[in-house]
Amino acid sequence: MNYLSPSVMESRQIIQGKEIAGDGALGFSVDPVDESLLWWGNYASHAQVDAAFVSARQGFKTWSQVSLSGRMEVARNYAKLLKEHCDALAVLISAEMGKPVWEAITEVNTAIAKVEVSIQSLESRRWTTKDRVDGQNAVTRYKPLGVLLVLGPYNFPLHLPGSHIVPALLAGNSIVFKPSEQTPAVGQYLARLWQMAGLPAGVFNLIHGRGDVAAYAVTQPELNGVLFTGSYRTGAAIHRSLAGQPEKLVALEMGGINPLVVLPVPESEIGAIVYAIVQSAFITSGQRCSCARRLILPHSDFGIDLMGRLIKATQAVTVGLPQSDSQPFLGSVVHRAAATQLMATQNAWCEAGAKSMVRMEPLEGYPTILKPGLIDVTGCQLPDEEWFGPLARIEWAYDLDDAIRLANSTAYGLAASLLGGSEDDFETFVAGVNAGVVNWNRQTTGASGKLPFGGVGKSGNHRPSAFFAADYVSYPVASLEGASLSLPSAAATGLQEVFRICSEK
Repeated sequence: MNYLSPSVMESRQIIQGKEIAGDGALGFSVDPVDESLLWWGNYASHAQVDAAFVSARQGFKTWSQVSLSGRMEVARNYAKLLKEHCDALAVLISAEMGKPVWEAITEVNTAIAKVEVSIQSLESRRWTTKDRVDGQNAVTRYKPLGVLLVLGPYNFPLHLPGSHIVPALLAGNSIVFKPSEQTPAVGQYLARLWQMAGLPAGVFNLIHGRGDVAAYAVTQPELNGVLFTGSYRTGAAIHRSLAGQPEKLVALEMGGINPLVVLPVPESEIGAIVYAIVQSAFITSGQRCSCARRLILPHSDFGIDLMGRLIKATQAVTVGLPQSDSQPFLGSVVHRAAATQLMATQNAWCEAGAKSMVRMEPLEGYPTILKPGLIDVTGCQLPDEEWFGPLARIEWAYDLDDAIRLANSTAYGLAASLLGGSEDDFETFVAGVNAGVVNWNRQTTGASGKLPFGGVGKSGNHRPSAFFAADYVSYPVASLEGASLSLPSAAATGLQEVFRICSEK
């Protein structure tokens, strides 16, 4: 079935394996560049959210009893379907979210690879283990949590929800999925592919809606856990909603105001430094939580020279229509309101005393396609708030210790990179910087799925995803086991008479 037909996609919830129209408020999704309609219809009503969780509870009873090999087979079927639908999905992601097609194809391929990586993670981190302890069989098993709510972001509308969904389903959980209201069409496509992969009815349930639908879903009594990727503000609201309910797991993957620190390097390496900065700061139009927001450069002649080269490189970045034949590096931000807010942020910084080195500005005739910008914020007191766009702040450090001090001048702690320096410098950087992803001579973006991904402070709640996602979708069950039961050789203290009675033939 081709879900990317020439007609506009209509909103459908999926509850108990059936597609139904929503009964809630009217919503729509448009291409951010030309604002053509891509998806429309009604969001889920509260009654439909209720029904989705009841369905998920019923689905859990079935799915948790399916063998692990059976669950793996369905997940691999899903990966095959992703591959078959790769081109259509990439075009839809590009149209709805605004990233270039080349990058959307990369996202689909990453989502495909996520299945096998999740299986490897389960095998290495959550596999049943057996041992002998004091003459008994000691077994550790892992059981699914139950019904999990997955709240997806718009910047990777296929891959990032899958980073929660795939390990959760492999562990035996059932899912209620609410995609971002900015990318409902991709979320609906994703859900349909899981149905086609062979999931029993009720295991995967789809609801559409804005924040109010998500807020209501978080209050559901059938809920066992929330898996969230998005902003700190929303993550904190989820955390508050579940305060006093320690039995419900919350995994929060939030944003970052990520530092990229540069130390002096030989002339021959400056080009590589500049290229890594551009990749870190501007890829996906700066709409990755791991993008470098703050570039901390050496306060020296080397730093001044590097800045000059970086200005030229930033001005040379290609921007353009996401689906054009000559693919740009940067496409559009997610919608017009985001572009307007980003321009307002840049203006506010300049009014606070920052100096624009390369002004971020819209491509002529396309208000959501933004040319990347650099802004020197030396001496400015700016809010510690994440911005999500192709605008990087410049700061200056006198040495590595000063750079680490600047890097840590935020409540966020997701990603950080050191470019240049020695192995000892990097060890100092790793020990000193507050971040969950710390790279050396690599960009801040492009994290490996075979490593944990998560941050500290306002960037997360110590539930790293990627390879460690298997840890928060199941719980360990410890067992001491024996095939038979016999009396001990001697009575325990105070149980001598009990032992005598039990020993009588």
